[in-house]
Amino acid sequence: MQAQYRLTLPALDASDADALAAARLRDAQASLGFVPNMFGVMANSPGLLDTYVHGYERFRALSGFTPAEQEVVLLAVSRENGCTYCVAAHSFIADRMSGVPQAVTDAIRDGEPIPDARLAALHDFTRTMVAKRGLPDSSDVDAFLAAGYSERQILEVVLAIAVKTLSNYTNHLFHTPVDEVFACRAWTD
Repeated sequence: MQAQYRLTLPALDASDADALAAARLRDAQASLGFVPNMFGVMANSPGLLDTYVHGYERFRALSGFTPAEQEVVLLAVSRENGCTYCVAAHSFIADRMSGVPQAVTDAIRDGEPIPDARLAALHDFTRTMVAKRGLPDSSDVDAFLAAGYSERQILEVVLAIAVKTLSNYTNHLFHTPVDEVFACRAWTD
């Protein structure tokens, strides 16, 4: 999904970004081996890029979710928001780095039932939180808790929604092209 209006600000690199954004771009290059297109456009707002990276790192390190569960949450938010860039990127990460069974990733991408009850409960709760704008019913929370998740992890889902909303909305506004490395998992809403 892309906004009708497309921002015309150029993607920045470490040589033309402000000091804070340049540091984040250099960090991405060092850790990933490339700077994702999304980071280049986010660099136009150093606070946006820094907040995104910081929140994303905290979600990954402190959420209490496994890497596969983290990916389910990030994919669920990105799909619910219709972000073609983030669905492609997180599908690639799910396949290659996070240990998500491809059948689960494909089910999320396609809006089909997820063939793992625990991951399905996580996915459904995350989607519910996005769709209901953080106002789940007791039955929504009860199903999440019954699947073995905790109340604290409800807050971790909130963190993931916040982080992905930053990236999803930025990508909508910039019509961010999917990086070549993620192109094998391109997705359309």
